[in-house]
Order: sequence, then structure tokens, then C-alpha cells
Amino acid sequence: MPARILIADDEDRIRQLVRMYLTKEGFTVDEAEEGQAALEQLAATPYDLVILDLMLPEVDGWTICQEIRKQGATPVIMLSARNEEYDRILGFQLGADDYVGKPFSPRELVYRVKSLLRRAQPQQPTAAEAPAAETEEAASLSEGNLVIDEAAALARVDGKELPLTPKEYALLTLMVRRPGHLFTREFLLEQVWGYDFTGGRRTVDSHVKNLREKLNAAGSSAQIETAWGMGYRLVTGK
Repeated sequence: MPARILIADDEDRIRQLVRMYLTKEGFTVDEAEEGQAALEQLAATPYDLVILDLMLPEVDGWTICQEIRKQGATPVIMLSARNEEYDRILGFQLGADDYVGKPFSPRELVYRVKSLLRRAQPQQPTAAEAPAAETEEAASLSEGNLVIDEAAALARVDGKELPLTPKEYALLTLMVRRPGHLFTREFLLEQVWGYDFTGGRRTVDSHVKNLREKLNAAGSSAQIETAWGMGYRLVTGK
């Protein structure tokens, strides 16, 4: 089935433009012109991705993004004329997966939508591509009481699911694969966001901060350690 996308923006022209480009690519698109309407639609319909304007009437985009993150890991692209570094960083801290400034290229936005949807759906080897034993082994990673279920794209601590965004899940999976290895911010940007991503290294810092807080809150024995001026590594406490 085609991915279902919600566009929440109070400008009719922008909603119509984005809808036109997305429907041409085969996506199912819904619209909301006010924040409260967006929240009601999100409560009633499971969306694969949300394109969210910050300056919405009634309920702003910051608040909606926080509500989305309370419910799960639906990918969020923030769309805003506020392009200062502070606004972008705040967006990522609140759980946004991407941040696109206005004015924007509709073609680039569609590319970002496709890229984010691909990253949100991990690819698993088929039975023809790998022996059954190898496939089963690769479907699960663990470090201490932290377990990554790659088949379900979930992370659990002591059996309880962590509420991770797609980017947080991708970061954690990379680190669990190589515990103790030092990952530079540049490497994490390339692997998780892609070479074409226009954001800076602070994007990584914001996501790692959120991920670290979730691991701490869940009581994970695996923690993210900062190597000042260099990057991050996953370590397991005693």
C-alpha cells in the first residue's frame, strides 16, 4: 500500500503544491490547516510520515511534534520560514527527523520524504539471500540488557520497548554493532542522514542527547559515552 502522509500547514498554496508533487509519486496525502485539526487527524489515522509547519494556528508545530513523539516514531519533517540554527536544533531536540526551510524546492522535499521513508523501514535479507541460521542471528543484536530486534525494527531494555525515532534507532543500531568503537559526528551524519543532508554536526548531538536520555530512563546498562571533540561510543556499565 502507498505511504500515507499528513501535510499540516496553514498556507493553502503550500499544501496544494506539496500534495500535487507527492500524489504524483503515488503517496496518499491528507491535509490540515490548523494545529488542532492536525492533532485530531493524527489521533484518528496512522500516518507513515508527517510534514509539519511550525507556525500553525491554535496549536503550534513544536507542540504537535512533541505529541507525535509521545505516541511513537512516525517520521516528521518540519517545514518553516524560521531557518536560524537555534530553531533547527530545537526541532531536532523535539524529535524531528528533518528540517526544511521556506522557500523550498518541492522536488527536494519529495526526495527527502522518500529518503526518510526508506530509512524508517529497515531492509532484511530474504531466505534466498542468506542461510536461515545467519538470518536469525542477524535479526537480533544485544549489549547488556539492551536488545535490538532488527526484524521488528525495535529496541528493548529488559524486554520493554524504547520509544525511538527512526534516526535514534539507526544511531543506536550502528553503535550496538560495534560496542566501544569511536564514531565521529561526520561518520554518523553520513551513515544515518546521508551525504546530501544539509544540517550540521549539531544535529547528531541533539539526537544523541535524546537517545542517551531514553537509555538512562529505561535503565539500560549500555550507555553512550562522549569523546570530547571527537565523537561518541557505546559502552556497557558494570
